[in-house]
Amino acid sequence: MHLYPVQDRTVVVVDIFRATSCMVTAFAHGVESITPFANLDACRSMKAKGYITSGERDGKKVEGFDKGNSPFEYMGPDIAGRKIAFTTTNGTQAIEKAKGASKIVVGSFLNLTAVTRYLLLNEHNILVVCAGWKGKVNQEDTIFAGALVEKLKDYLDPDCDAPVMAQRLYREARTDMVDYLKDSSHVRRLARLGIQKDIGFCLTPDQYPILPVLKDGILTVR
Repeated sequence: MHLYPVQDRTVVVVDIFRATSCMVTAFAHGVESITPFANLDACRSMKAKGYITSGERDGKKVEGFDKGNSPFEYMGPDIAGRKIAFTTTNGTQAIEKAKGASKIVVGSFLNLTAVTRYLLLNEHNILVVCAGWKGKVNQEDTIFAGALVEKLKDYLDPDCDAPVMAQRLYREARTDMVDYLKDSSHVRRLARLGIQKDIGFCLTPDQYPILPVLKDGILTVR
Protein backbone atom coordinates (compact mmCIF):
# COMPACT_ATOMS: atom_id res chain seq x y z
CA MET A 1 0.00 0.00 0.00
CA HIS A 2 1.41 3.37 -0.94
CA LEU A 3 -0.87 5.38 1.38
CA TYR A 4 -1.19 3.19 4.46
CA PRO A 5 1.25 0.66 5.91
CA VAL A 6 -0.08 -2.87 6.30
CA GLN A 7 2.59 -4.18 8.66
CA ASP A 8 1.31 -4.96 12.16
CA ARG A 9 -2.26 -4.43 11.01
CA THR A 10 -5.28 -6.59 10.45
CA VAL A 11 -6.50 -5.81 6.95
CA VAL A 12 -10.12 -6.24 5.88
CA VAL A 13 -10.27 -6.46 2.10
CA VAL A 14 -13.63 -5.48 0.63
CA ASP A 15 -14.96 -5.57 -2.92
CA ILE A 16 -18.74 -5.54 -2.52
CA PHE A 17 -19.52 -5.70 -6.26
CA ARG A 18 -18.57 -8.51 -6.34
CA ALA A 19 -15.38 -10.40 -5.52
CA THR A 20 -15.51 -10.59 -1.74
CA SER A 21 -19.26 -11.24 -1.85
CA CYS A 22 -18.56 -14.21 -4.14
CA MET A 23 -15.85 -15.52 -1.84
CA VAL A 24 -18.05 -15.42 1.24
CA THR A 25 -20.91 -17.07 -0.67
CA ALA A 26 -18.63 -19.83 -1.97
CA PHE A 27 -17.40 -20.70 1.53
CA ALA A 28 -20.97 -20.70 2.81
CA HIS A 29 -21.77 -23.33 0.19
CA GLY A 30 -18.91 -25.64 1.06
CA VAL A 31 -15.87 -24.70 -1.01
CA GLU A 32 -12.64 -25.96 0.58
CA SER A 33 -10.35 -23.06 -0.29
CA ILE A 34 -9.95 -20.06 -2.58
CA THR A 35 -6.57 -19.02 -3.93
CA PRO A 36 -6.69 -15.39 -5.09
CA PHE A 37 -4.55 -14.32 -8.03
CA ALA A 38 -3.73 -10.83 -9.25
CA ASN A 39 -2.37 -12.31 -12.48
CA LEU A 40 -4.86 -13.73 -14.98
CA ASP A 41 -2.56 -16.29 -16.58
CA ALA A 42 -1.40 -17.62 -13.20
CA CYS A 43 -5.04 -18.18 -12.27
CA ARG A 44 -5.79 -19.87 -15.59
CA SER A 45 -2.91 -22.30 -15.10
CA MET A 46 -4.56 -23.73 -11.97
CA LYS A 47 -7.23 -25.44 -14.06
CA ALA A 48 -4.69 -28.14 -14.94
CA LYS A 49 -4.31 -28.82 -11.20
CA GLY A 50 -8.00 -29.53 -10.74
CA TYR A 51 -9.06 -26.10 -9.50
CA ILE A 52 -12.28 -24.39 -10.49
CA THR A 53 -11.12 -21.28 -12.35
CA SER A 54 -13.20 -18.24 -11.56
CA GLY A 55 -13.21 -14.52 -12.09
CA GLU A 56 -13.68 -11.56 -14.37
CA ARG A 57 -12.08 -8.70 -16.17
CA ASP A 58 -14.05 -5.47 -16.57
CA GLY A 59 -17.03 -7.20 -14.98
CA LYS A 60 -17.23 -9.98 -17.57
CA LYS A 61 -16.46 -13.66 -17.05
CA VAL A 62 -13.01 -14.60 -18.37
CA GLU A 63 -13.23 -16.70 -21.51
CA GLY A 64 -12.48 -20.34 -20.74
CA PHE A 65 -13.05 -19.98 -17.00
CA ASP A 66 -15.52 -22.18 -15.14
CA LYS A 67 -17.26 -19.36 -13.32
CA GLY A 68 -17.53 -15.60 -13.37
CA ASN A 69 -18.06 -13.07 -10.60
CA SER A 70 -21.70 -13.44 -9.59
CA PRO A 71 -22.42 -14.80 -6.11
CA PHE A 72 -25.28 -16.83 -7.59
CA GLU A 73 -22.68 -18.94 -9.41
CA TYR A 74 -21.31 -20.09 -6.06
CA MET A 75 -24.45 -21.58 -4.54
CA GLY A 76 -24.59 -24.96 -6.26
CA PRO A 77 -23.46 -28.37 -5.02
CA ASP A 78 -20.75 -28.47 -7.70
CA ILE A 79 -18.39 -26.36 -5.57
CA ALA A 80 -18.66 -28.29 -2.31
CA GLY A 81 -15.27 -29.62 -1.27
CA ARG A 82 -13.54 -28.05 -4.28
CA LYS A 83 -10.66 -25.60 -4.56
CA ILE A 84 -11.14 -22.35 -6.46
CA ALA A 85 -8.57 -20.19 -8.23
CA PHE A 86 -9.99 -16.67 -8.37
CA THR A 87 -8.95 -13.48 -10.15
CA THR A 88 -10.80 -10.19 -10.57
CA THR A 89 -10.23 -6.68 -11.82
CA ASN A 90 -10.08 -5.16 -8.34
CA GLY A 91 -10.68 -7.51 -5.41
CA THR A 92 -7.82 -9.93 -5.85
CA GLN A 93 -5.52 -7.02 -6.69
CA ALA A 94 -6.40 -5.52 -3.31
CA ILE A 95 -5.58 -8.81 -1.58
CA GLU A 96 -2.20 -8.86 -3.32
CA LYS A 97 -1.44 -5.31 -2.17
CA ALA A 98 -2.41 -6.19 1.40
CA LYS A 99 0.10 -9.02 1.67
CA GLY A 100 2.56 -8.33 4.46
CA ALA A 101 -0.21 -7.53 6.93
CA SER A 102 -0.38 -9.38 10.23
CA LYS A 103 -3.75 -10.79 9.19
CA ILE A 104 -5.94 -10.49 6.09
CA VAL A 105 -9.66 -11.22 6.20
CA VAL A 106 -12.38 -10.93 3.57
CA GLY A 107 -15.29 -8.61 4.25
CA SER A 108 -18.69 -8.06 2.66
CA PHE A 109 -22.15 -7.08 3.78
CA LEU A 110 -22.99 -10.78 3.61
CA ASN A 111 -20.68 -11.48 6.58
CA LEU A 112 -20.67 -8.06 8.26
CA THR A 113 -21.33 -9.30 11.79
CA ALA A 114 -18.76 -12.10 11.50
CA VAL A 115 -16.13 -9.54 10.48
CA THR A 116 -17.14 -7.19 13.29
CA ARG A 117 -16.90 -9.89 15.95
CA TYR A 118 -13.47 -10.91 14.71
CA LEU A 119 -12.22 -7.33 14.82
CA LEU A 120 -13.49 -6.84 18.36
CA LEU A 121 -11.14 -9.63 19.48
CA ASN A 122 -8.29 -8.46 17.28
CA GLU A 123 -5.02 -7.30 18.83
CA HIS A 124 -3.78 -5.22 15.88
CA ASN A 125 -4.74 -1.88 14.42
CA ILE A 126 -7.32 -2.26 11.66
CA LEU A 127 -7.06 -1.18 8.04
CA VAL A 128 -10.04 -1.53 5.70
CA VAL A 129 -8.84 -1.82 2.11
CA CYS A 130 -11.57 -0.82 -0.32
CA ALA A 131 -10.83 -2.37 -3.70
CA GLY A 132 -12.61 0.38 -5.65
CA TRP A 133 -12.48 0.30 -9.43
CA LYS A 134 -9.11 0.36 -11.16
CA GLY A 135 -7.56 2.60 -8.53
CA LYS A 136 -10.59 4.86 -8.19
CA VAL A 137 -12.91 5.28 -5.23
CA ASN A 138 -16.34 3.69 -5.32
CA GLN A 139 -19.28 4.22 -3.01
CA GLU A 140 -20.26 0.65 -2.13
CA ASP A 141 -16.90 -0.35 -0.66
CA THR A 142 -16.72 2.92 1.26
CA ILE A 143 -20.22 2.38 2.65
CA PHE A 144 -19.18 -1.05 3.88
CA ALA A 145 -16.15 0.49 5.59
CA GLY A 146 -18.53 2.97 7.19
CA ALA A 147 -20.74 0.14 8.41
CA LEU A 148 -17.75 -1.40 10.16
CA VAL A 149 -16.82 1.93 11.73
CA GLU A 150 -20.41 2.32 12.94
CA LYS A 151 -20.41 -1.13 14.53
CA LEU A 152 -17.04 -0.57 16.19
CA LYS A 153 -17.57 3.06 17.24
CA ASP A 154 -17.93 2.26 20.94
CA TYR A 155 -14.70 0.26 21.01
CA LEU A 156 -12.23 1.80 18.56
CA ASP A 157 -11.30 5.33 17.57
CA PRO A 158 -10.55 6.38 13.96
CA ASP A 159 -6.99 7.55 13.41
CA CYS A 160 -7.78 9.84 10.47
CA ASP A 161 -10.77 11.43 8.72
CA ALA A 162 -11.35 8.66 6.17
CA PRO A 163 -13.22 6.34 8.60
CA VAL A 164 -15.36 9.25 9.81
CA MET A 165 -16.30 10.15 6.24
CA ALA A 166 -17.13 6.53 5.46
CA GLN A 167 -19.28 6.30 8.58
CA ARG A 168 -21.27 9.37 7.57
CA LEU A 169 -21.81 7.97 4.10
CA TYR A 170 -23.08 4.71 5.60
CA ARG A 171 -25.48 6.56 7.87
CA GLU A 172 -26.94 8.33 4.86
CA ALA A 173 -27.25 5.12 2.86
CA ARG A 174 -28.21 2.45 5.38
CA THR A 175 -32.00 2.69 5.23
CA ASP A 176 -32.02 1.76 1.51
CA MET A 177 -28.59 1.06 0.11
CA VAL A 178 -29.91 -0.24 -3.20
CA ASP A 179 -31.71 3.03 -3.89
CA TYR A 180 -28.83 5.11 -2.53
CA LEU A 181 -26.39 3.46 -4.92
CA LYS A 182 -28.62 3.38 -7.99
CA ASP A 183 -26.61 6.09 -9.76
CA SER A 184 -23.18 4.88 -8.65
CA SER A 185 -20.64 3.98 -11.31
CA HIS A 186 -20.43 0.27 -10.53
CA VAL A 187 -24.20 -0.22 -10.29
CA ARG A 188 -24.54 1.39 -13.72
CA ARG A 189 -21.74 -0.84 -15.00
CA LEU A 190 -23.41 -3.99 -13.68
CA ALA A 191 -26.78 -2.88 -15.03
CA ARG A 192 -25.29 -2.64 -18.51
CA LEU A 193 -24.16 -6.25 -18.11
CA GLY A 194 -27.71 -7.28 -17.18
CA ILE A 195 -26.91 -8.55 -13.68
CA GLN A 196 -28.95 -6.22 -11.48
CA LYS A 197 -29.99 -9.08 -9.18
CA ASP A 198 -26.42 -9.27 -7.86
CA ILE A 199 -26.69 -5.73 -6.52
CA GLY A 200 -29.45 -6.30 -3.99
CA PHE A 201 -27.96 -9.58 -2.85
CA CYS A 202 -24.49 -8.13 -2.29
CA LEU A 203 -25.98 -5.33 -0.18
CA THR A 204 -27.91 -7.69 2.13
CA PRO A 205 -26.24 -7.85 5.56
CA ASP A 206 -25.52 -11.00 7.50
CA GLN A 207 -26.48 -13.78 5.14
CA TYR A 208 -23.61 -15.96 6.31
CA PRO A 209 -21.63 -16.38 9.58
CA ILE A 210 -18.46 -16.91 7.53
CA LEU A 211 -15.01 -15.34 7.91
CA PRO A 212 -12.49 -16.10 5.15
CA VAL A 213 -8.90 -15.62 6.32
CA LEU A 214 -5.77 -15.55 4.15
CA LYS A 215 -2.85 -17.71 5.21
CA ASP A 216 0.14 -18.56 3.03
CA GLY A 217 -1.67 -17.09 0.04
CA ILE A 218 -4.79 -19.25 0.44
CA LEU A 219 -8.20 -18.29 1.80
CA THR A 220 -9.95 -20.69 4.13
CA VAL A 221 -12.72 -20.27 6.69
CA ARG A 222 -11.57 -19.40 10.18
